[in-house]
Amino acid sequence: MAKVYSCGELRLENAQAGEEITVRGWVNNRRDLGGLIFIMLRDRSGLLQVAIDPRDNPQAHATASEVRNEYVLRVTGKLRPRPEGSANDRLPTGAVELVPTHLEILNPSKPLPFQVNEAANEVDEMLRLRYRYLDLRRPEMQRILVLRHRVVKFIRDYLDERGFLEIETPILMKSTPEGARDYLVPSRVHPGEFYALPQSPQQLKQLLMVAGMEKYFQIARCFRDEDLRADRQPEFTQLDLEMSFVEQEDILQLIEGLYIGLVDTVATDKKLLARPFPRFTFDESMARFGNDKPDIRFGMELTDVSELVKDSEFKVFSGAIAAGGQVKGLRLPGCAGYTRRELDGLVEFVKGFGAKGLAWLALDSESGVLTSKSPAAKFFSPEGLAGLAARFDDSERATGAGDLLVFVADAKPVVANALGRLRNEMGKRLGLLDSTTLAFCWVVDFPLLEWNADENRWDAVHHPFTAPKPEHVGLLDTDPAAVRADCYDIVCNGYELASGSIRIHQRDIQAKMFELLAYSPEDAQERFGHMLTAFEYGAPPHGGIAPGIDRTVMLFAGEDNIRNVIAFPKTQSATDEMTQAPSPVDARQLSDLHIGLALPQKKADKE
Repeated sequence: MAKVYSCGELRLENAQAGEEITVRGWVNNRRDLGGLIFIMLRDRSGLLQVAIDPRDNPQAHATASEVRNEYVLRVTGKLRPRPEGSANDRLPTGAVELVPTHLEILNPSKPLPFQVNEAANEVDEMLRLRYRYLDLRRPEMQRILVLRHRVVKFIRDYLDERGFLEIETPILMKSTPEGARDYLVPSRVHPGEFYALPQSPQQLKQLLMVAGMEKYFQIARCFRDEDLRADRQPEFTQLDLEMSFVEQEDILQLIEGLYIGLVDTVATDKKLLARPFPRFTFDESMARFGNDKPDIRFGMELTDVSELVKDSEFKVFSGAIAAGGQVKGLRLPGCAGYTRRELDGLVEFVKGFGAKGLAWLALDSESGVLTSKSPAAKFFSPEGLAGLAARFDDSERATGAGDLLVFVADAKPVVANALGRLRNEMGKRLGLLDSTTLAFCWVVDFPLLEWNADENRWDAVHHPFTAPKPEHVGLLDTDPAAVRADCYDIVCNGYELASGSIRIHQRDIQAKMFELLAYSPEDAQERFGHMLTAFEYGAPPHGGIAPGIDRTVMLFAGEDNIRNVIAFPKTQSATDEMTQAPSPVDARQLSDLHIGLALPQKKADKE
């Protein structure tokens, strides 16, 4: 009986063994040379050439004549070395070919809407998503899904070796506010009441700590009804993790070791920028990079020049500082020759993020003295210009001729956002982003709360269960804005991969937190009574983190959109192009759920 092999595993030693073998797969391509037919058969493991000569097997040749791309075949025969001069060094199986004694069509295929051996960028993405089962046949997509499997397997093994238990938590949950809209599921047996799909297992994993599980993890499915972007989907997967009797450092060390292990073992084509990972406080990250998820693969940090220009005759600068704002800038190396059109493009870019404009100084040199072609230069003496330029010096080189200095003068949040966005954009334009490098870092010491002026109340920066730093607990009553959270984010190449925190485990502090978030005692009890009650029964100190699996695999695979690393993703408008979900349901289903639809007015008017 023939031994079954995968297409991609056969080598010369298999041919030398002389055994009869069977392979199965899809026709990647077929070449008819006017008698001799070559079929490249493909399965997940790779490609294998099948050579069909009518003189050897007329019946197999007749069948092969009917074959077209993506037909599913079963081929049995003998493996032999390819004829001299015809080996393909680009294929692992390129030294051998299969000569069939039997060739069977298991299933034909219609002509495809696109060829699976085409590059993804040659096919419209909506077409790929509509026929996702065909798109997933492409070797690149299969490589990504194999990578994803290996990432998850490594995580499971790593945590199992360290005493963690994998515990599943419910998908049908109580609706509680956690920062995004819930996806709601109506209950048939409880008319008018709803479950919610979990935004995360946050409360349940804390309750597992109260239950004494001590070390929990889960590869958890999470659901958030929010607007989508390249690194966000309505349903996503995260490593959910919680530990009892820990401090922040314990969790940072655990997760840093996990990611180093993943890169060394799974993402071996990538290199780490630094070990151990650098750490920045929230305030430091905002000051240096303009955001709390810095891309540290390149320098070009924000530079504060407020002290230098506060008394300047340039009122754009001095006026912003007098109004309580600041002036910060970026040095764009080699960009002094930008055209007026290019400079106007930079101005429009920062305006898109709240800035009123962008001042610039294009530096050149006359007799060794820095000068500028900018309209703003007339407000600065040569010595003042040189002093301003020197403020942008870094460890790599001094600021000099050929550099472009750009400035935003405004309120601090506007300056940070506009320049932080411009920094990232210029990092791309100037080719400073090394795609083979993974630049991990930690951001710690976030504010616990931020003021919501529209609703006249505090909001949790992370979530309502994040603990304040122990030394800041007293400030909850006197100065909530000054309270720092015992929380931390891990960031890589400008993406937030995970947020975590030490949790509140005392009922009185948790009740105080709900009070600051403007929940009445009755409302807090209604929404979170299960948590408050649990904390009365010996809840241990605990903390955790939740790295995103999709974003992690996206970075490891070198992709720029998480749709490319999810088997069946949603589109930018949160629809499933393949199954056409969401879709209407019939009246009987709605009646069973005691639901009536209120159509939008303009739609109702047409009917």
